[in-house]
Amino acid sequence: MAPIIRIENLRYTYQPENGEPVPALLGIDLTVEQGEYLVILGHNGSGKSTLAKHLNALLPPTSGDVWVKEWNTKEREHLRDVRSTVGMVFQTPDNQIVATIVEEDVAFGPENLGIPHDEIVRRVDWSLGRVDMLPFRHRAPHLLSGGQKQRICIAGTLAMKPQVLVLDEATAMLDPLGRREVLEVVHRLNKEEGVTVIAITHHMEEAVDADRILVMESGRIVLQGAPREVFGQAERLHELQMDVPQVTQLAATLSQRVPGFPHDLFTVSELVSAVEGRATNRDGAPVDSAPAAQAAVAAQAVIHVKDLGHFYMRSTPLEVKAIEGVDVDVYAGEILGIIGHTGSGKSTVIQHFNGLLRPHEGKVTIFGQDMSAPNPDVKTIRQRVGLVFQQPEAQLFEHYVGDDVAYGPRNLKLSREEVRERVRRAMEAVGLGFEEFKDRLTFALSGGQMRRVALAGVLALEPEVLVLDEPTSGLDPRGREQLFERILALRERGITLVIISH
Repeated sequence: MAPIIRIENLRYTYQPENGEPVPALLGIDLTVEQGEYLVILGHNGSGKSTLAKHLNALLPPTSGDVWVKEWNTKEREHLRDVRSTVGMVFQTPDNQIVATIVEEDVAFGPENLGIPHDEIVRRVDWSLGRVDMLPFRHRAPHLLSGGQKQRICIAGTLAMKPQVLVLDEATAMLDPLGRREVLEVVHRLNKEEGVTVIAITHHMEEAVDADRILVMESGRIVLQGAPREVFGQAERLHELQMDVPQVTQLAATLSQRVPGFPHDLFTVSELVSAVEGRATNRDGAPVDSAPAAQAAVAAQAVIHVKDLGHFYMRSTPLEVKAIEGVDVDVYAGEILGIIGHTGSGKSTVIQHFNGLLRPHEGKVTIFGQDMSAPNPDVKTIRQRVGLVFQQPEAQLFEHYVGDDVAYGPRNLKLSREEVRERVRRAMEAVGLGFEEFKDRLTFALSGGQMRRVALAGVLALEPEVLVLDEPTSGLDPRGREQLFERILALRERGITLVIISH
C-alpha cells in the first residue's frame, strides 16, 4: 500500500517583511504509512509546527515536495482534496474557532465539504460526545476555558472524518484526565477506524504507544524509531533537550538502588510487574512519612477574596455562573498553587487578582483596595500584581521582542537607560539573551519563546505579586524545567507567586 504522505527534501524559510530570512526546515525526508500512529518530538523552535503546516498545504514548500496520496501540495487546484484528507488541530485553539456557538463551529468543516444536513447533525453529536463537550453545544466558545476550546477544535476536525489527523500540541491545555480521554479517542480512531495520526507533543508519556517516534532538531529529523528504541537513548534525548517518560525515569532510579531491577521500562504495567515481589521493607522499619507541612506564612494577606461570584454574559439568555462562593487569601512571599480540571474556574478567579474582572458577588481586596468600590486605582494594582495569561500571544502586540518587553516600563515614564536595564534583566530572568532576542520578530517566535517574552514583559514592571496561568503548557521538557527554576528563583527577590498548573 502506498504511503498516505510522502515528503522529499522539504525546505522552508520564513521571509519576514523586515529582517533576515529564518530557515525552519532543512531537508526533511519522510514517509507516513496509512494507519500509522506517528509522534513528533523536539524542543521549542525545532521546526515541528512548521512541518505540520506542510502536511495539509497551509505552508507551501520553499523547495522540495510534499505529497498527500497522489496530490502534490504545490498544486493549488488540489487544496480541497488535501485539506479534506488531512485534518489539523492547532496548538492555539483561538486560531481555529470561527463561529459564535459551539455546535456551529463544529459543523463548519463538514458544511464546507458539502455534507448533507442530517449527516452533519450526526457528526456534530458524535464528535462532541467523543471529547465530552455535548453539554456545552449551545455555549459561546469565547466564554469557555482554554482546555474546553481545545476540545471543540478537536471535535471540529473529527467531524470532517479526515483520513489523517494532525495534532499540534492539541492536549497541552487539557487537565490530566481530559488529556487521557482525548488520547483514548485518538487511539480508538487509529486502531478501529484506521485514521492515520501524526501527533506533536512535549509529553513523553503520550509517545509511548506510538508506532514510530521522530525527534527534530534545528529543522532536521535527527532521531527516529520505535518508542523503545528512541527512549532507550536517554543521554541522546537529554542532549536534544528532550526527556524520557516518568515511568522510565523512576525505573532508572530504582535500578541504581535495587540490584537487578530493570532500567528500560516504558509503561505503568511494566513497572508494576517489576515492582511486584520486590517492594519489601527489609529491616522492618516504618517508611519515612512525608515531612511536616511548612509553617504558615506571615498573616499579611496582600489579596483577600471572600465569597466571590462571577457571571459571564450576565443578564442575557447565555448567562453562565463561572465561579461561586470562592474564599482565598494570598499572603506576601508565599507560593500559592491552584489546580482544577478544565473549566473549573481557575482562570476566572485569578483574573480578579489584578482587577481584570470585577466581582459580581462577594468581595475582593487587593493591597487594601476594595475592587467593588467605584474607582479603585487599577493602574497601581496592575503594577503591583502582574498576570501572565494562559495563551502568551494574547498579550504580545509589538513588532519586536525588545519593544514588547519595554512597553510596560515605558508607560511608567522611566528613563531610557532604566527601561533598557529593566528589559535586559527581565529577558535574562526568563532565559532569553538580550542581544540575541531584542530585535527578533515577536510573531516569528515559537510558542515556548512567546511564553517567555510574555513573562519578561510582566517582570519588567517589577511586580510584587506574579500570577501565572499555566506557565509551562506548550514547553518542551527542558524548557519546562528551566522556566520553573527561573520562576521559583523570583521568590528569592521577594515576589509572591500564584501558579495555575495541570
